Amino acid sequence: MYERRLQILLDDARFRRVSAAAKERKTSVAAVIRDAIDQALPVDLEAKRKAWQELLDMEPIPVPETVEELKRELDEIRGGAHN
Repeated sequence: MYERRLQILLDDARFRRVSAAAKERKTSVAAVIRDAIDQALPVDLEAKRKAWQELLDMEPIPVPETVEELKRELDEIRGGAHN
């Protein structure tokens, strides 16, 4: 699920605040910090909406009707025959 590890140093006051919030929410300190990051640095939802709309507006591509046809097509693209 998570792909990156981050090590941070906190002073005692900040650690106590984060630790107390985690205990109150019945979650981990890491989850509290992730939530704080999400609140401080929100995702650009408008850019995501635009990208989604561009995908929806694309012309459909032909899709093979069976798995066997798809495998054959992929084999042709790859330049070989797989069974």
